This record gives sequence, structure tokens and C-alpha cells, in this order.
Amino acid sequence: MMKIKNNYIRWKRVGTLLTVLGIYGTISLSSCKPGPGFDVDHQLNYCLGQLSKSVSQLPDSGKIPRNILPGQKEWNYVGYRDWCSGFWPGILWYAYDYTRDRKWLQTADRYSRLLFPLADRSPEGHDLGFELYCSLGNGYRLTDSTDYKAVLLRAADSLATLYNSKVGTILSWPHKVKGTDWPLRHNTIMDNMMNLELLFWASKNGGAKRLYDIAVSHALKTMKNQFRPDYSSYHVVLYDTATGEKVKAITHQGYADNSMWARGQAWAIYGYTMTYRETKDPQFLDFARKVTDVYLKRLPEDLIPYWDFDDPSIPDAPRDASAAAITASALLELSGYVMDKTVAEKYYDKAVAMLKELSSVRYQSRNVNNAFLLHSTGNMPEGSEINASIIYADYYYMEALIRLHKLQNKENLL
Repeated sequence: MMKIKNNYIRWKRVGTLLTVLGIYGTISLSSCKPGPGFDVDHQLNYCLGQLSKSVSQLPDSGKIPRNILPGQKEWNYVGYRDWCSGFWPGILWYAYDYTRDRKWLQTADRYSRLLFPLADRSPEGHDLGFELYCSLGNGYRLTDSTDYKAVLLRAADSLATLYNSKVGTILSWPHKVKGTDWPLRHNTIMDNMMNLELLFWASKNGGAKRLYDIAVSHALKTMKNQFRPDYSSYHVVLYDTATGEKVKAITHQGYADNSMWARGQAWAIYGYTMTYRETKDPQFLDFARKVTDVYLKRLPEDLIPYWDFDDPSIPDAPRDASAAAITASALLELSGYVMDKTVAEKYYDKAVAMLKELSSVRYQSRNVNNAFLLHSTGNMPEGSEINASIIYADYYYMEALIRLHKLQNKENLL
């Protein structure tokens, strides 16, 4: 039986008044206020309305929403092995987090349990964190379910089997992927920074210390090899399995090997903010700021990035609302870790401005379909999910709104 935690649960260790352990002392964000005309509760209730419509139309509990393509009205569904399978139950957990309505808990639990088998099979890639931490991780922090904890610990051990100690990173794609198929290959993609949170969590909740060490090693090696001098990121780095040395940096989902793919940079902003939270190592905070600043500097006026900052067809290129949602959520957390009040307020204000734009008629789905957001770009080079509603955009949008709501109400983020 689940034990339901009260409304002042641990979530992200940032609050309106945040104490950062170590040398950083106490940081006040009390002067940070939401932008004029932005009602976060109104937007969260919008999400609940859209979510209710989706739930009422689900064909059965074994189908998981993934996307709604342009011109479509209803979700396209995937099975539990899809890398996006964890975002739908994660959204349901956020609905429960906000409302404490048991109907959301029951629905979230049903979909979360569909993912249990992922922890007990050979990992098909680095996405176990996306699949199981976004779902069961949220479920565990809200319920203390021993079932969830056991699955998460097994999943962390499974993810760790992809770690190559000679390279120092987790293998991202064990299967063959265009552009990474070469002899003695070990590839690491920027997205993989997001999956380190599962390892950090496990190391604190009964798992081996080795899981923490793997996460730190991966973050350090990625920091060294996956960024250009201006702190923009490469999507993929190929390593020689035999020597552990970097061979080359390429893209798989960006415009070109040397371009700044928007969602990849968003993963970096979020990933290094999270890594600082878990390690309290100042070098990760400094790096999170650097990868954030190059992203913010190159944004268009409305703060919603084009799918790739270097696409020559800009301003006619597709936008990526998912990258904006990921970044907004990360900036709300990052703003609580920065000692410089001016910089902290800038990050906070940018996050709110991004959410305000995402909540406008230009980006909300409203009556177009049952998703929260329009205009995300999945894999442009492959012609997949372009200008679409995509489940992970909705997940990080709702996460960002929940974080803002908690900051405004002086609750802990985690």
C-alpha cells in the first residue's frame, strides 16, 4: 500500500529561500516575482483539463501517448519499451503532486507499473533514466512505494552496465545508429546527461557508491569532450573503445556537426544544473552557467528557440517548444544556486518569460488537440515529429509550472 507524503515533500532542493550546502551559504530569491499577467495556477489547471481529455480517450492502459502530428487530433501511442514511455506517467504524477487528487495517483500508478519490466532486461540504451526516473522517480518521492524503489535500484544497476571505465562515460546507443556505426565505437550523446539523475538517486537510496562515481565520471568526461570553446555542445562524441580516446564529434539530430542543436543544449543546461545539485561541486555550477549563457545569448526575441540555432533557413525554420520547456524548468532551479543576485534574477525572469510565451495562444494546443503544447521538433534530419506536439515537451512544461508554483508558495522543489 502506498504511503502518501504531505504537501511539503522533498522535491528539488531549491526554494524561494534556499540553503546550498558548502561554501554557498543562503541564497534569497524573495525579490523574484512572476511576470505581469502570468497566472501559474491558471496554466496548471489548463494542463489538468487537457490531461483529463487525453485520459478519457485512451484506448487501454497498455498504450502510452507519444505525439500528435500536425493535422492530427489524437495521440499516437507507443509501448513501454519506447524511450518516451516514462513521460506520460510522469505527467500524471505531476497532476497528483499539484492536486493531491487520488484519481491522478491511481492512474499514474497504473501506467508506472507498465514500465517495471524495463529494469529486468538488458538495457537497450541510456534512456532508462527517462523511462523510469521520470515516472517511478516522481512516484517514489510522492508515495515512498517500496515497489518503485526496488525497480529504480535495479534500473540503476542495469544502466551502469553501459559504463565503460576506459572511456569514462555511459554508452548511449548499444544498437547501430546512423553516423555512429564504426569499428570499436563507444558513443555518448548529450541527452545522456539527463539519465545521471537515476544513478545519483540510487547511490543515496541503497545502491552502491559506484553509481555516484559513474555519474560524476560521465559528467566530467562529457564536460571535457562534448563542448566547443564557446560552450555550445556537440550532440555525439565517438570514442575508441580500445583506447578510451575521443575520435570525433558529430551530430545525429542537429543541423550539422558544428551546429548548436537546441534540445541538446537544453539537456546540457538541465543536466549540469542537476549534477551540481547532487554533487555540490562548484565546477558543475560554473559550467551550468556557461552552457546557459550561450543558449540565452542566441535566442530569438520570443525566447523559443529554432530547432537548431545554426539552421540557415532561420527565420523560416521550425521552432522547438520542448527545448524551451526543458530550459525553463532548469533555469528555475539554477536561479537558486547562483550567488550573484543579478544573474539569479535574470535566470528566473527568463524562465518565467519562456513559460509565459509557451502559455500563449501561439504555443498552447488548447482546442487544436489534447496535448499541452504545439510546435516541438523531434528529429529534423530524419523528418520525424516536426512541428508536432510531443510528450516530453508537455512533461517539462508541466514540471516547470510545478516548480514555479512551489517557488511562489515557498515550498521545497524536491
